[in-house]
Amino acid sequence: MDAAGLTRLLSPQGWALLGALPPYDESRTLAISERLRREGLDPELVAAALTQSRLRAKAHDKLGAFADGMLFTPTGLEQATRLEVAARHAQRYVAAGVTHVADLTCGIGADAMAFAGLGLRVLAIDADELTAAIATVNLRHFPESEVRHADSLTVDLTGIDGAYADPARRTTAGSRVHDPAAYAPPLDAVLAVRSHVPALGVKVGPGIPHGALPPDAEAQWVSVDGDVVEAGLWFGPLAPHGPGRSALVLRRGGAHALRAEPGGDRPPVGAVGEYLFEPDGAVIRAGLVGEVADLVGGRLIDSTIAYVTADTRNETAFATAYRVLDTLPFGLKRLRSYLRERDVGRLTIKKRGTAVVPEQLRAQLDLRGRAEATVVLTRVAGRQVVLLVDPV
Repeated sequence: MDAAGLTRLLSPQGWALLGALPPYDESRTLAISERLRREGLDPELVAAALTQSRLRAKAHDKLGAFADGMLFTPTGLEQATRLEVAARHAQRYVAAGVTHVADLTCGIGADAMAFAGLGLRVLAIDADELTAAIATVNLRHFPESEVRHADSLTVDLTGIDGAYADPARRTTAGSRVHDPAAYAPPLDAVLAVRSHVPALGVKVGPGIPHGALPPDAEAQWVSVDGDVVEAGLWFGPLAPHGPGRSALVLRRGGAHALRAEPGGDRPPVGAVGEYLFEPDGAVIRAGLVGEVADLVGGRLIDSTIAYVTADTRNETAFATAYRVLDTLPFGLKRLRSYLRERDVGRLTIKKRGTAVVPEQLRAQLDLRGRAEATVVLTRVAGRQVVLLVDPV
C-alpha cells in the first residue's frame, strides 16, 4: 500500500467499505471484488480494502480481535510483536516506574498500543512515512500517544524515562538479517541510547549469539506455545534481577520464567532413563538446559545434545516429557522391521544431533499399519540411536 492507497482507505467511503467487508475468505475475494466494481466503487479502493481485509485476518494470530480495527503493511505485520508478548514488554516498563516511553522503531504500533494500553505516555517514532501514518491510525484511541515520522536516533528524548526499539531484521528482499550490525538501525546505535535513557529494551532476533550480548543486559528468549518468537535485551530498571540470561515460556494461558544461575555446574551425562525431556526452544536458545536437568532431577543423554533424561516423572513447564518405551541402535532395516512388527502406520519423528531428514526417512520406512508411534533420532554417548517414546 502506498500513500494514495492509505488516503483512499481513510476516506469516509473507504473506511465504511473496510468495515463492511465480510470475514476474509480467499475463495470469495475475486467475486467480492467484481461485485464491488460493478457497483461503481473505485477499483483501486476495492483492491486496497481487500488487501487490508486479508492482512487483518492474518494478524489475528498475533493480535487477536484488535486486528479488526487496525491497518497493516505486510512488512509491518511480519515484524509486529504478538499481543501477549507486547503486554509482557509493557508490564516491564510499568513495574520499573517508567511513565513516558519512546518506541524508537514503532512500525505499525503493536508495542506502542500495549504501552498505551497500560497507561504509559507514548512517543512512537518511525523512519518510514507511510508506516508512521499507519501507526497514527492504529494509536487513534490513545490520546496520550504521539506518532512522529523521524529518524529516532536524532529525536530529542528529553522528558522520556523509558525507550524501546525493534530494529528491522530483514533485507529489502525479505531475507533475514542475523548480524546485529546489519539491523536497521544497527544494534550498537540503538544501545547507545541507554547512556541517557537507562531503561532501554531492544527486541532482537532469537538467533543472536551469546557472545554478542552486552554484559549489562538481561537477555530473555520468549516462546509462545512452543515457538520461539523473539529475544529481548533489557537494561537498567527494566532488568530488576540484573544481567544474565533467561527464558519466558508462554503456553496454555500461563507464563513461566527460568533464569540462569551464576556459577552453576554443568549437568551430568548418563544413560537413558525411564523419561525423556525435550526442553522448550526458548530454554535451549538461552542455554538453560542444565537448569531443566536440575528441575527434573535428570541428566543429559549426551554432552552435546539438548535432551534430558530422568528415572522419575517430574513435570515442568520448561520441557515436554516422554516416557521411554525402547532404545535401539539406528539402522534403517532394523527400524523398519521394528515398527512393522508393531503395526505402526502413523509415525511422529523427532530429531536432534543427526543429519537424518524426517520426511525422507518416513518415505523409506513405508509404514502401512494402524498404530501410531513417536520416535526420537539422536545421539547417546556419541552413538546414533532411536528412542521409541510416548508423550506424557
